[in-house]
Amino acid sequence: MSQKVHLSLIIPVYNEEKRLPDSISKIRAFVDTVPYSVEVLFVANGCTDKSYEMVSEYQDQYPYVQAVYEKSAGKGNAVKRGMMKACGSYRMFADVDFAMPITEVSKFIPPELPDCQVAIASRTAAGSVRKDEPLIRRLSSRVFNFVVDMILHLGIRDTQCGFKCFSAEAAEKIFSLQRINGWAFDAEILFIAKKLGYRITEIPVVIQYEENSKIKLWSAVPKMLMEILQVRKNDRSGMYQ
Repeated sequence: MSQKVHLSLIIPVYNEEKRLPDSISKIRAFVDTVPYSVEVLFVANGCTDKSYEMVSEYQDQYPYVQAVYEKSAGKGNAVKRGMMKACGSYRMFADVDFAMPITEVSKFIPPELPDCQVAIASRTAAGSVRKDEPLIRRLSSRVFNFVVDMILHLGIRDTQCGFKCFSAEAAEKIFSLQRINGWAFDAEILFIAKKLGYRITEIPVVIQYEENSKIKLWSAVPKMLMEILQVRKNDRSGMYQ
């Protein structure tokens, strides 16, 4: 799809052959019911299973689906590739399992959210619900976000929820400056958005915790913290000008 659409959904895919059928089912129901145009970019990177073959088949079946191959590993790389390739007036990246119900997507864009610049899902904003999330996971998330705020001074309560939406202008400017490819890329793009003066709106959402998350918490946190420190270093070096 090359013509302008209202919403681009960018979905990073890493070895997701088991979850893709349910994902495309939810997407089909969503696209069939919303009153605006949608394109869906499945960005496969680093896959060793049949994920890319599956999304290629979806591309053949549904005119709004694009299968994108990104050879560089890292969720940050996949999201950046999708954002820069998309043609939507609004561009949202989402987790393939849609732990946040896909019906919530409309809350992030006009007309429900007028004049959206950057809108992010929040598991801690008033009105949000976290279903079946273990206490240790919730506490570790709060500690991590506290540390992120100590280093980057974002003033955002939840930087890591995997659903974030940008106007086309904001997406092209922010992601052209992105440098982090690992899990901490979320914090980096929010840091860039704030530095560039974009308004960041936190949207309370309902999140269903999934046991088969790709993040291995205790091994991922040290790397994520190093990446957060790298954001501060990048800023001091003038990379986000």
